[in-house]
Amino acid sequence: MTVAELINSDTSSRHFSFEVLPPLKGTGTERLFATIGKLREFDPLFINITTHHSEFVYKQLDNGLLERSRVRRRPGTIAIAAAIQNRFGIPVMPHVICSGATVEDIEYELLDLQFLGISNLLLLRGDKAREDKFFTPTPGGHAHTTDLIGQVRQFNAGFFADGSPIKSPGQPFNFGVACYPEKHEEAPNMEMDMQRLKEKQDMGAGFAVTQLFYDNSKYFDFVDKARRMGITIPIIPGIKPFAKLSQLTVVPKIFHCDIPEALAREAVKCSTDEEARMLGVDWAEHQCRELYAHGVKNIHFYTVSAVDSVVEVARRLMAGQASGRM
Repeated sequence: MTVAELINSDTSSRHFSFEVLPPLKGTGTERLFATIGKLREFDPLFINITTHHSEFVYKQLDNGLLERSRVRRRPGTIAIAAAIQNRFGIPVMPHVICSGATVEDIEYELLDLQFLGISNLLLLRGDKAREDKFFTPTPGGHAHTTDLIGQVRQFNAGFFADGSPIKSPGQPFNFGVACYPEKHEEAPNMEMDMQRLKEKQDMGAGFAVTQLFYDNSKYFDFVDKARRMGITIPIIPGIKPFAKLSQLTVVPKIFHCDIPEALAREAVKCSTDEEARMLGVDWAEHQCRELYAHGVKNIHFYTVSAVDSVVEVARRLMAGQASGRM
């Protein structure tokens, strides 16, 4: 089933989905599989697996000069997706990104995914390289998510990127995209940002997952405006519990989202990271219950550096559902 079909197949029940990171190069899969073991108790609708482009690292040579080389710290997104699907029987949705990949690289990713029977994707442009001031497409790669969508659509139609036919076309891919209730950092305004989302829907995106947010009013306003613009696909809210005191300043900078005044006011009262983590759990639970009250049935959790908090929030929500509480 496609993710959109999974979302729409049981509209009377509430569901969770989760995003996880592939393990660092050389560290093995034990920790990740232990995380999946914790998350599987919530019968997730799907698990999506991030991917990251390579980055430059500098190594000092014996002569004192610096040598620059590219390193990919978290390889294996496709392999990890297959391992999760085969080991746990949970639907998976790996990221496929423009950043750091050529058209040919992406084509081979699509072939590998098809061989593995993985047909749900999250298509993203990806972040700019750390050393770049602005996003710079990889030579021979895509500049925009819509370009990537075009390649996937052409692949689904039975043609490689160079126009040659695929002799044995497999199952077509279904895909979702990202969206930004507080605007993508590079968009000149919210209206143009939402027009890009409408364009992605019209090109075949079956759903959208939001960037994390802490102010539900931003999500509600975003969805209302999207519907008025003719965006009809499911818009899944992305939630990540506040976990550390440092996140009061780090999160807005990295994810370009506001910390609501009420949350910030309570956060500055915390004297330890554990107090901040518990505040984050309480706030995330409140967010989810308010989302439920507004008719949301599917909540997506970002688990990076917050697995235990996400598990606690999900358990509270499931306990509340069992007892009839929102």
